[in-house]
Amino acid sequence: MATPIVVFDSVSKKFRRGERHTSLRDLLPALVRAATTSRKSQGLEEGEFWALRDVSFEVEPGKALGIIGANGAGKSTTLKILTRILKPTSGRTATVGRIGALIEVASGFHPDLTGRENIFLQGAIMGMKRVEIARQFDQIVAFAGLPEYVDTPVKRYSSGMNARLGFSIAAHLNPRVLIIDEVLSVGDMAFQQKCFERMLEFKRQGVSIVLVSHNLQAVSTLCDSALYLDHQVVALGPAQKVIDKYLQQVGSKESSNQNGHLRIISCQLFDNLDDRPASVSPGTQLRLAVTLCPLQDLDDFSFFFRLRRSTDHLLVYDGNIAAEEAGCGRLRKDQLVAVDFGFRANLTRGHYYVELHIFHNTTQSYLVRVSPAASVIVEEMRTHAGIADRQLTARAGALPESVSVGREALVRP
Repeated sequence: MATPIVVFDSVSKKFRRGERHTSLRDLLPALVRAATTSRKSQGLEEGEFWALRDVSFEVEPGKALGIIGANGAGKSTTLKILTRILKPTSGRTATVGRIGALIEVASGFHPDLTGRENIFLQGAIMGMKRVEIARQFDQIVAFAGLPEYVDTPVKRYSSGMNARLGFSIAAHLNPRVLIIDEVLSVGDMAFQQKCFERMLEFKRQGVSIVLVSHNLQAVSTLCDSALYLDHQVVALGPAQKVIDKYLQQVGSKESSNQNGHLRIISCQLFDNLDDRPASVSPGTQLRLAVTLCPLQDLDDFSFFFRLRRSTDHLLVYDGNIAAEEAGCGRLRKDQLVAVDFGFRANLTRGHYYVELHIFHNTTQSYLVRVSPAASVIVEEMRTHAGIADRQLTARAGALPESVSVGREALVRP
């Protein structure tokens, strides 16, 4: 087992609500209180709250950890403690080697300096000599795709341009540890793919990566392990298992696999080879195999099949099938029933999950609601936007030399 490069050991961090020092009269009592209060205190005083509570994890060389959770769960606080922007209230952190970090758009950038000047400033902050930065300068600018704007003050940059430059700097200054926040989501899809490929290359080179993201596809594909954070550790382990746990928690308010009427025994997703895929290509034929058991005699019910994108829980598809259409119009108590739902993954890249709802038409109530019933990653190398894969194609060919078209015919409104 390799020695960890990133260590986060029993770390807690507390803040005081509404703490602002707008005058010397406010600041002096706060400084006295800070000097006389033990930083190792495990209790909360009035107005304080825990942003993190006893959080621990490690990252080995060449491994990536994804941190997921709801907004306000402590993810960015964790990264700021790792990068020593914040100090923990208790616990210990350690990193080995140079850290490349991108936590907020334009974090560390001086708005009145140009992109060129900020590249050298960031390199100096990371402890690099000017000659080292100069050696990497052209690659940084080329990767960010901003050669024509490199001598423009960054206050003129869009958020996407800031993200491009920030990631490029962090990724080209030879980091031993790369720490990335959700900020990459502001870039266009082509640049996100380039960043993703760069991070895979880093892993092969032995760089440790800590990634905070709501993009569960990126976490599942890039990360070896994941941490589900809600101010404390909810789950820590293999990435896909932790993602499944997160989706179960997200859907728990909508889910009930037993309410006295019907019980779901299992839900499993298969491809056309009867394998249970973690990822598929667009257009793959899939089958959701559901085993259920009625706890009383049932009839007059319908199946609601819903597909959502995990990143933002966007409803991608919503369809319903009457029980009679599926061939199970009436169910007897304790009778095991298998129901297969077939569908195609005509979707662009992303992480998706299935919800299964069974609705009793007579009483107008839900018998069972399961979310997620299953999840899958759709992978593709082409750049698409949106949620549906329309299988776009294009063909080009030279016109015969005998065809003559006037220039005015080529100009269209």
